[in-house]
Amino acid sequence: MSIHVTPDDPRVKRVAREMKLYDRRPDALIQILHIVQEIFGYLPEPVLRLVVKELRVPASRVFGVSTFYHYFSLKPRGEHQCLVCMGTACYVKGAGKILDQLQKTFGLKPGDVTPDGQLGLAQARCLGACGLAPAVVYDEEILARVDPSTVGGMVQEKLRGS
Repeated sequence: MSIHVTPDDPRVKRVAREMKLYDRRPDALIQILHIVQEIFGYLPEPVLRLVVKELRVPASRVFGVSTFYHYFSLKPRGEHQCLVCMGTACYVKGAGKILDQLQKTFGLKPGDVTPDGQLGLAQARCLGACGLAPAVVYDEEILARVDPSTVGGMVQEKLRGS
C-alpha cells in the first residue's frame, strides 16, 4: 500500500507544524517519527522523505532509526497488534514456538497483517520484561508466561472481544 503525499493533505500539514514546533532540529527525529506514526499508523516513505528534507538529516539515519525501534513500522499495521518478544530470556523459554504457533494460527509472518486488517504480527528484539518471559504484547497489554499451545486461542479470543 503506497500513499500519495500532497502538501495540502491535512496529515502532512500536521507533521509540518510539529516539525516547526521542534524548530526542525535533527535531534527531534525520534519525536517526529512518533508523531508521523501516530498520524498515519505507520511511517510512509513519502513522509519519511519529507522528514529527511525538513530536518536535514541523512536518509540512512531516518531509515536506521525507523527500523531499529520495534514501535515504528514501515508498513501499515493491523487494527490490533500482537508483538512477540524474542529477547534471550523469552527465546529460551519458548518465544520461537509462540511465534511459530501464531504464524500457523493466523497465516502470518512477522510484519504481515491479516487480510481483514484486524491483526498485525510483529516481533521485538527485547521488551525488557524478562521476569515475565515468555512475553507477548497484545495491543498495549503484556501477556506474561505465555504457553505456545494456548497462545493462538488466547489471541483469537481477544480479537473476538474487541
